[in-house]
Amino acid sequence: MTTVASRAGNLPVAFTSFLGRQSEVTKIRGMLQTVRLLTLAGPGGIGKTRLALEVAALSAKTFPDGAWLVDLAPVREPETLAGVAAAALEVPDLGGRTAVERLAGHLAVRRTLIVLDNCEHLSGACAELAKTLLSAAPELHILATSRHMLGFTGEHVFTVAPLPPQDAADLLRDRATAVRPEFKVSEANRVRVARLCADLDGLPLAIELAASRLRTLTVEQVADRLEDRLGLLTSGSPTAPPHQRTLRGTIAWSYELCAPVERLLWNRLSVFAGGFDLDAADSVCAVDGIGEDEVLDLLDRLVGQSVVLTTETEGLRRYRLLESIRQYGQEKLVAAGEEELLRRRHRDYFLTLAQRIDDGWYGRGQAEALARLRAEHPNLLAALDQDADPQARLALAAALGFHWCVGGFLSEGRRQCDVALAAAPEPTPERGRALCVAAWVALTQGDLAAADRWLDEADALAEQLGDAVLRAQVGGFRGVSADYRGKPEESIPRYEDAWATLTALGDERQATSWLLALACVQAYAADPRAAEIGSRLIAAFESDGEHWGRAQLLMALGHNAWDRRDRESAKALTRSALENMRGFNDYAMVARMLELLAWATASGGDHGRAARLLGVAGALWRGAGTSISAFGPHMVEQHACCEKAVTGALGTVAYAQALAEGGRYDSPRVAIQYALDPAQESAGSTVGTALLTVREREVAALVAKGMSNRQIASALGLSPRTVDRHVQNILGKLGFGSRARIASWWSAAAQESTA
Repeated sequence: MTTVASRAGNLPVAFTSFLGRQSEVTKIRGMLQTVRLLTLAGPGGIGKTRLALEVAALSAKTFPDGAWLVDLAPVREPETLAGVAAAALEVPDLGGRTAVERLAGHLAVRRTLIVLDNCEHLSGACAELAKTLLSAAPELHILATSRHMLGFTGEHVFTVAPLPPQDAADLLRDRATAVRPEFKVSEANRVRVARLCADLDGLPLAIELAASRLRTLTVEQVADRLEDRLGLLTSGSPTAPPHQRTLRGTIAWSYELCAPVERLLWNRLSVFAGGFDLDAADSVCAVDGIGEDEVLDLLDRLVGQSVVLTTETEGLRRYRLLESIRQYGQEKLVAAGEEELLRRRHRDYFLTLAQRIDDGWYGRGQAEALARLRAEHPNLLAALDQDADPQARLALAAALGFHWCVGGFLSEGRRQCDVALAAAPEPTPERGRALCVAAWVALTQGDLAAADRWLDEADALAEQLGDAVLRAQVGGFRGVSADYRGKPEESIPRYEDAWATLTALGDERQATSWLLALACVQAYAADPRAAEIGSRLIAAFESDGEHWGRAQLLMALGHNAWDRRDRESAKALTRSALENMRGFNDYAMVARMLELLAWATASGGDHGRAARLLGVAGALWRGAGTSISAFGPHMVEQHACCEKAVTGALGTVAYAQALAEGGRYDSPRVAIQYALDPAQESAGSTVGTALLTVREREVAALVAKGMSNRQIASALGLSPRTVDRHVQNILGKLGFGSRARIASWWSAAAQESTA
């Protein structure tokens, strides 16, 4: 940019177009009508300066005495600040008055906008100067940019966020076209462009630097090289301040502005993947130079300096570093010789967390525990990926059994167990536990042969180690295998033995698992003891606030009622089971419940709803990577009978349509909502509308018309970011993975409502 001085200010002429952020520009301009000191805060490279200059340029008519830029990046001494500002505003240096006095006198009779750019390293001096000038000049407004607030009473802060996906893609296209005119965003590369922008955290500086690389590289090549983004993204504009020419320079500037202890925490936080909470930061980072009682204050300071961002995942308050900032901290962590220590503390923390959840599974807070593990999934994978201690890796893979099988990560659990077992072949108790969890995953996937292989090895290992707990566990899982092969009479004695042995050994958690399995299989097998044992266990679970095991038992009792041709009891028990599954992400378990509900519904004559329920169940089976056949031949037979009855009543075409309609509800949460909504006893796609707010329905309708977020924002008078948030809410509530799913669902719902 080149500065052009004039009577009306000195704002630089932009050489490139300003893209996106229209809602932010509008909001900031509105705030400047009443707010006299407004700070645009955010991390380096987020686009604060460009946004401030765009606002200032558009606001020029509001300030007849000019909009003036004061660039503080080169200023190092606080006492020179006023002089630099006076020079920028072309205030004559005459007489014996100080620079502050000259500025105050000059501005006192003028309506002026000052852009104080890059205040972070002089925040105290900037706050003092702003206080003096605003007191002396009633028509003065100041727009500051900083990586943290100035801390001045009366200051308002506007946090500048990363670009939303569409704005980021538009910026990449525009800047890439400047260096490679033939570049286009097409159907062939649209997904890769979106991935590149997402990997760059929507950071404008990083996107512009990446665009410069598209002169010689393809989008895919740039994306593949992002592992070394600090080295790749180096070709900035020579006219920009030195600390804004490269991504590394921008981040290094922020790093130097931090106190030594803040840098130390920044380095250590880089060990986290995908985010972290306060407890994790306390436990992992409080060592050698940082006390546990210091972490919260230091973390708050890093948030204030826009190094750490706050977010919310699964309803939990969390923190995260932009990937570029994380990588910079990681380099510093390695250089300080602390990487091995921090990675070990990171792994130990998440191993302890996983084991605590596993040991205390049967009690209150199961859904919350799984939500915590889902939020920490990237950290769990990072902890599992450490090669330093293969036995710890085995222990963590085993401790995450409920995360894999109940939390919705079956395929990942299978892969992690395979890798951990291959890396640690030694005959240890940790291997024995991991073998059992690998068998549990395989059984849930319907791979009985693989489960048997793992159990055979675990059985031999139990004998070798003299491990009675492992031996009992193997016996219990062999009972599961027999049950899934349609041989409940073989599974019952195995469950009884596992329960008795583990109870005698004092392993309450494992004993409860096999008592639950015993009660369930007794119900499936019409054992006369089922009602008594099941009722007693349900009462205990209710007393303890336990839901997952209770849901399994209710489902089993529902099957028992179904086998006794008590259709209404089967439906009531299954609905109660589904109610207990709210908050869980157990695809296979919810699919089994929906199957049973579909059978009972079909037998009552509501074949249309039964078909839709089968469609919902089918979507969950596919999502789980398994099928109903994994749970025994009896289940397959019942499914086939129901399908035959429904097809006979509806015809093949209507049945296929109903299946497809139900298949839209492809997550446990929306599937349960659909199944339990009383209004849906004879309805279909319109169920989802009950989950949405009025505004979200308006957005969904416009998505169905093929409108972009920016077009929707214009149509509804909203900001693109607000529309983006609404779209994300719709995707989350309905369990969809794309805008196309929203569009097809809305169209189907509209057809139903007019039918």
